[in-house]
Amino acid sequence: MKIKFLALSVIMASASVFANAQETENYYTKKATDNIFFGFGIGGMTVINGGVNSPTLNLNIQLGKYITPTWGIRAEISGLWQSLDEQDNNWFVTNEERYSNHCKMFGELNFDAMLNITNWIGGYNPDRAFDLYLFAGPTLNLASKGTEFTGELAGDGSALLKDADGVKVHIGATAGLGLAYNLSNKWAINLEGRFGVTPSIFGDASDCRKAEATGRLTLGATYTFGGKKFAKVGDCNRVVEKVVEKEIIKEVPVEVVKEVIKEVPGAASAAIFFKIGKSVISPEGMVNVKLMAKVIKDNPNAKYKVAGFADKATGTVQGNQTLSEKRAQAVYDALVAEGVNPSQLEKVAMGGTDPMFEKGYLNRVVILEVQK
Repeated sequence: MKIKFLALSVIMASASVFANAQETENYYTKKATDNIFFGFGIGGMTVINGGVNSPTLNLNIQLGKYITPTWGIRAEISGLWQSLDEQDNNWFVTNEERYSNHCKMFGELNFDAMLNITNWIGGYNPDRAFDLYLFAGPTLNLASKGTEFTGELAGDGSALLKDADGVKVHIGATAGLGLAYNLSNKWAINLEGRFGVTPSIFGDASDCRKAEATGRLTLGATYTFGGKKFAKVGDCNRVVEKVVEKEIIKEVPVEVVKEVIKEVPGAASAAIFFKIGKSVISPEGMVNVKLMAKVIKDNPNAKYKVAGFADKATGTVQGNQTLSEKRAQAVYDALVAEGVNPSQLEKVAMGGTDPMFEKGYLNRVVILEVQK
């Protein structure tokens, strides 16, 4: 059973990573300090072996981070008690009493990968009231060694047990399902059920001492510091474009710009940015392509250079050369598709170059400009 739950933990973590790969196409977290949350909960816990044992009080506190609207990570400290009712085959002898309804303090540390099912399936909606999410990961708890067999038998033939000295760390896995009601962008109420498997903290007194199941149900709340903040990747691209526009304006004297405008009415330059390693034009980039296509068609006697670039700091020399060629070709084809005469265009592949605008990642670009 323990192996199955460890496997489940790995599967859940993999699912979360997959969800992240899908989500980062649309949203990202701007700062490392964004989307950090604190949570707490109170509820009940029960040991499950040969039946459901008497429930005990369970408390937890959490600290985590939402990486994207779809997935996050967190650490949780919980406890406080576990209870083991009388077992059929084992007796615990202390003052000649059975090991019955025995409560024991323990502390538990869980590391969870969190998958927001609602956002994964339905897309991110900051105004959504309810979120359904899965979580899973490794766990460890700290408690005394519990009990061990004495090697002696009671009068009815059952094994006698005694307390074992010392402290032991038990390692296992847990998984669960949660429902969040979003009171605001910062606060949410959470109802969570968690199921786990670890070696028993009760030792030989438990019939499932090597892989004992536990279940808990808690009600709590989470607070996201500063509120949830997610930005679209497209918004990021537009910010980068603005930075480049400012840099180009600084490099070109106003007098030169005025002269160019006089000679070629409506002429302009444009920068179309790409993601690392990609040559596919984004929807934001296509806006620039369409605008430039109109300008070029309005100036049939002008010639334009379509120059592709790559970030020298990433990739090989040959890889960057090929990538810059693909980027220039993509913009060239898009302009022709918009009705631009191919004779007005010249493709140039610059390969990987040193930063043109202070930041290396700004070199992942095609610059379209009038030839003098």
